[in-house]
Amino acid sequence: MIKIIAIGKKHEDWVVSGIERYQKRLKKPFDSSWVFLAHSAQSGLVAREKESEAILSKLKQDDYVILLDEKGQNVDSMELSSKITFKLNQSAKVIVIIGGAYGVDERVHDRADFVWSLSKLVFPHQLVRLILAEQLYRTQEISLGNPYHHE
Repeated sequence: MIKIIAIGKKHEDWVVSGIERYQKRLKKPFDSSWVFLAHSAQSGLVAREKESEAILSKLKQDDYVILLDEKGQNVDSMELSSKITFKLNQSAKVIVIIGGAYGVDERVHDRADFVWSLSKLVFPHQLVRLILAEQLYRTQEISLGNPYHHE
Protein backbone atom coordinates (compact mmCIF):
# COMPACT_ATOMS: atom_id res chain seq x y z
CA MET A 1 0.00 0.00 0.00
CA ILE A 2 1.04 3.56 -0.68
CA LYS A 3 0.23 6.17 1.96
CA ILE A 4 0.12 9.82 0.97
CA ILE A 5 0.67 12.39 3.71
CA ALA A 6 -0.49 15.86 2.73
CA ILE A 7 -0.50 19.11 4.65
CA GLY A 8 -3.84 20.84 4.29
CA LYS A 9 -7.53 20.23 4.11
CA LYS A 10 -9.21 17.36 2.35
CA HIS A 11 -9.48 17.45 -1.42
CA GLU A 12 -11.39 20.39 -2.85
CA ASP A 13 -14.51 19.59 -4.87
CA TRP A 14 -12.90 20.35 -8.22
CA VAL A 15 -10.28 17.59 -7.80
CA VAL A 16 -12.30 14.95 -5.93
CA SER A 17 -13.69 13.15 -8.98
CA GLY A 18 -10.30 13.09 -10.72
CA ILE A 19 -8.50 11.67 -7.69
CA GLU A 20 -11.26 9.13 -7.09
CA ARG A 21 -11.15 8.10 -10.76
CA TYR A 22 -7.53 6.98 -10.43
CA GLN A 23 -7.71 5.67 -6.86
CA LYS A 24 -10.58 3.31 -7.70
CA ARG A 25 -8.38 1.73 -10.38
CA LEU A 26 -5.45 1.08 -8.06
CA LYS A 27 -5.05 -2.52 -6.93
CA LYS A 28 -2.80 -4.03 -4.27
CA PRO A 29 0.01 -3.28 -3.71
CA PHE A 30 -0.52 0.06 -5.51
CA ASP A 31 -3.68 0.98 -3.61
CA SER A 32 -3.33 4.22 -1.70
CA SER A 33 -4.69 6.06 1.28
CA TRP A 34 -4.50 9.71 2.26
CA VAL A 35 -3.55 11.23 5.61
CA PHE A 36 -4.28 14.95 5.91
CA LEU A 37 -2.38 17.00 8.48
CA ALA A 38 -3.55 20.47 9.43
CA HIS A 39 -1.79 23.59 8.23
CA SER A 40 0.08 25.38 10.96
CA ALA A 41 -1.59 28.56 12.19
CA GLN A 42 1.87 30.14 11.99
CA SER A 43 3.69 31.25 8.85
CA GLY A 44 7.13 30.97 7.31
CA LEU A 45 9.83 29.02 9.13
CA VAL A 46 7.65 28.36 12.18
CA ALA A 47 4.94 26.79 10.01
CA ARG A 48 7.53 24.72 8.15
CA GLU A 49 8.98 23.43 11.43
CA LYS A 50 5.58 22.55 12.98
CA GLU A 51 4.27 20.87 9.83
CA SER A 52 7.53 18.95 9.42
CA GLU A 53 7.25 17.70 12.99
CA ALA A 54 3.70 16.48 12.28
CA ILE A 55 4.89 14.68 9.14
CA LEU A 56 7.84 13.04 10.90
CA SER A 57 5.52 11.78 13.66
CA LYS A 58 3.67 9.70 11.04
CA LEU A 59 6.77 7.96 9.67
CA LYS A 60 8.23 4.65 10.74
CA GLN A 61 11.89 3.75 10.47
CA ASP A 62 11.39 1.17 7.73
CA ASP A 63 9.06 3.29 5.54
CA TYR A 64 10.30 4.15 2.05
CA VAL A 65 9.71 7.90 1.94
CA ILE A 66 9.21 9.91 -1.25
CA LEU A 67 9.13 13.67 -0.77
CA LEU A 68 7.58 15.84 -3.45
CA ASP A 69 9.69 18.97 -3.86
CA GLU A 70 10.27 21.20 -6.90
CA LYS A 71 14.01 21.05 -6.16
CA GLY A 72 14.00 17.26 -6.23
CA GLN A 73 14.99 14.84 -8.98
CA ASN A 74 12.96 14.95 -12.16
CA VAL A 75 12.28 11.41 -13.42
CA ASP A 76 10.11 10.04 -16.18
CA SER A 77 7.16 7.75 -15.53
CA MET A 78 9.16 4.60 -16.33
CA GLU A 79 11.83 5.48 -13.74
CA LEU A 80 9.19 6.35 -11.15
CA SER A 81 7.38 3.07 -11.78
CA SER A 82 10.63 1.16 -11.42
CA LYS A 83 11.45 2.83 -8.07
CA ILE A 84 8.01 2.34 -6.55
CA THR A 85 7.48 -1.17 -7.91
CA PHE A 86 10.89 -2.28 -6.64
CA LYS A 87 10.06 -1.10 -3.12
CA LEU A 88 6.54 -2.56 -3.14
CA ASN A 89 7.96 -5.90 -4.31
CA GLN A 90 10.22 -5.80 -1.23
CA SER A 91 7.05 -5.38 0.86
CA ALA A 92 8.13 -1.88 1.84
CA LYS A 93 5.53 0.63 2.89
CA VAL A 94 5.79 3.55 0.47
CA ILE A 95 4.98 6.97 1.87
CA VAL A 96 4.60 10.03 -0.37
CA ILE A 97 4.78 13.45 1.30
CA ILE A 98 3.22 16.66 0.01
CA GLY A 99 4.43 19.47 2.28
CA GLY A 100 2.68 22.70 3.12
CA ALA A 101 2.85 26.12 1.50
CA TYR A 102 6.23 26.81 3.13
CA GLY A 103 7.67 23.41 2.28
CA VAL A 104 9.34 21.09 4.78
CA ASP A 105 12.46 21.49 6.84
CA GLU A 106 15.78 19.68 6.50
CA ARG A 107 14.72 16.89 8.86
CA VAL A 108 12.09 15.74 6.36
CA HIS A 109 14.51 16.15 3.45
CA ASP A 110 17.08 14.09 5.33
CA ARG A 111 14.49 11.40 6.15
CA ALA A 112 13.34 11.10 2.52
CA ASP A 113 14.72 8.19 0.55
CA PHE A 114 13.85 9.91 -2.72
CA VAL A 115 13.08 13.60 -3.36
CA TRP A 116 10.93 13.82 -6.46
CA SER A 117 10.12 16.88 -8.55
CA LEU A 118 7.03 16.81 -10.76
CA SER A 119 8.43 19.83 -12.58
CA LYS A 120 10.55 22.91 -12.04
CA LEU A 121 7.24 24.74 -11.99
CA VAL A 122 5.39 25.17 -8.70
CA PHE A 123 1.82 23.83 -8.71
CA PRO A 124 -1.07 24.40 -6.30
CA HIS A 125 -1.33 21.59 -3.75
CA GLN A 126 -4.72 20.43 -5.04
CA LEU A 127 -3.35 20.01 -8.55
CA VAL A 128 -0.31 18.14 -7.20
CA ARG A 129 -2.69 15.69 -5.52
CA LEU A 130 -4.45 15.00 -8.81
CA ILE A 131 -1.18 14.61 -10.72
CA LEU A 132 0.12 12.27 -8.02
CA ALA A 133 -3.01 10.10 -8.18
CA GLU A 134 -2.63 9.78 -11.95
CA GLN A 135 1.09 8.99 -11.70
CA LEU A 136 0.44 6.24 -9.16
CA TYR A 137 -2.08 4.72 -11.54
CA ARG A 138 0.40 5.06 -14.41
CA THR A 139 3.07 3.41 -12.23
CA GLN A 140 0.78 0.46 -11.64
CA GLU A 141 -0.07 0.10 -15.31
CA ILE A 142 3.59 0.26 -16.36
CA SER A 143 4.43 -2.36 -13.75
CA LEU A 144 1.70 -4.66 -15.07
CA GLY A 145 2.70 -4.13 -18.69
CA ASN A 146 -0.69 -2.68 -19.57
CA PRO A 147 -1.04 -0.32 -22.57
CA TYR A 148 -2.05 2.81 -20.58
CA HIS A 149 1.45 4.27 -20.85
CA HIS A 150 2.90 4.79 -24.33
CA GLU A 151 6.62 5.21 -24.99
